[in-house]
Amino acid sequence: MISQFFVLSQRGDNIVFRDYRGEVAKGSAEIFFRKVKFWKEDGQEEAPPVFNVDGVNYFHVKVVGLLFVATTRVNVSPSLVLELLQRIARVIKDYLGVLSEDSLRKNFVLVYELLDEVIDFGYMQTTSTEVLKSYIFNEPIVVDAARLQPLGPAAIFMQGTKRMPGTAITKSVVANEPGGRKREEIFVDIIEKISVTFSSSGYILTSEIDGTIQMKSYLTGNPEIRLALNEDLSIGRGGELANDYRSSYGSGAVILDDCNFHESVRLDSFDMDRTLALVPPDGEFPVMNYRMTQEFKPPFHINCLIEEAGHLKAEVILKVRAEFPSNITASTVVLEMPLPKYTTRASFELEPGVTGQRTDFKGANKKLEWDLEKFVGGVEHTLRVKLTFSQESHANITKEAGPVSMTFTIPMYNVSRLQVKYLQIAKKSSSYNPYRWVRYVTQANSYVARI
Repeated sequence: MISQFFVLSQRGDNIVFRDYRGEVAKGSAEIFFRKVKFWKEDGQEEAPPVFNVDGVNYFHVKVVGLLFVATTRVNVSPSLVLELLQRIARVIKDYLGVLSEDSLRKNFVLVYELLDEVIDFGYMQTTSTEVLKSYIFNEPIVVDAARLQPLGPAAIFMQGTKRMPGTAITKSVVANEPGGRKREEIFVDIIEKISVTFSSSGYILTSEIDGTIQMKSYLTGNPEIRLALNEDLSIGRGGELANDYRSSYGSGAVILDDCNFHESVRLDSFDMDRTLALVPPDGEFPVMNYRMTQEFKPPFHINCLIEEAGHLKAEVILKVRAEFPSNITASTVVLEMPLPKYTTRASFELEPGVTGQRTDFKGANKKLEWDLEKFVGGVEHTLRVKLTFSQESHANITKEAGPVSMTFTIPMYNVSRLQVKYLQIAKKSSSYNPYRWVRYVTQANSYVARI
């Protein structure tokens, strides 16, 4: 049960506000934003998703730069409320086509109509885009795609050799194309978030993949879809396959630890030929979620060395090598490394002739940051940093620095080798041939190298 729901911009502007029960003071949005902005407790940079101020529980998630917040005075399950906030964001995106501050302001009547149907007197009713269609009567005002932020390489869908930008899915589930026509197409995302921890000597200590197959359908009449995965796909770690790690080097079966499916998926022939049958509901939804701890080849190898270089000085050598093919390029690559607390200055030395790289020393929290706009497969980059200290170290300097953490996005690449072999759509007629778009994206969840 929640008392209030509101959406704030990054500047703290209140875009949407709905008070369902009147149990929390009206100034809660301002209190929340002030607390999040100046969160300093325990040295954390960002506020946790759940916290309490003066007897009010605040829950929030950040979606495309917007803060979706719920408040309550009662003791409710945090995971339930956080999942509800994510689903509200997804439903609003389904109806508006694109989720942004501009689209929320232009469609505030539609947004409030959705909120009144999703939550009634603080209690959740439904978050199904399909069910809500029966109760929503306002048409969305389409936001001009040219006003959206520039798209990175990860926003590209592929159909054979054809490429289509991710703005293709910024369409509302209830709005038609100009002229009243509706373009028949379906989008499938295979998104994998990987967690890897390297030892100081470069060995892999832990590795895990959290993956999801997302689908968004713009097919009229809801035809049945058959989605085929790898025939050598195995689920569960039992038997001989559990000890077969050959797949990390390009051969062997794809072994998932566990997985779950959307309620609309039928598994009649899944055991036989790894095919999923479903009638896709409206909006974006996860067809399948899966987890994998089988060994895999990490996309990046990190090597870090820090050693003293004279009185009150030290040098850091940071090397990163891309282990994926040269025809693939990673984007928005960022490496961060905490430095000793007594570091006063850091001077950076990049490789000669490189472009698209930025370095920064954040003096407030003693951290170095290395940004690479693009990282081509098979290439190694090196950063040298000279540190100046305000006092002598009384301990091993490697224990006072690190670990190195890394974030990245790699489009059209997945480390698990899980593939969509084909996407079959039930034909209404011989001329019916909708567009099918598939996109693979690999992202860092927790990518850490100890030093």
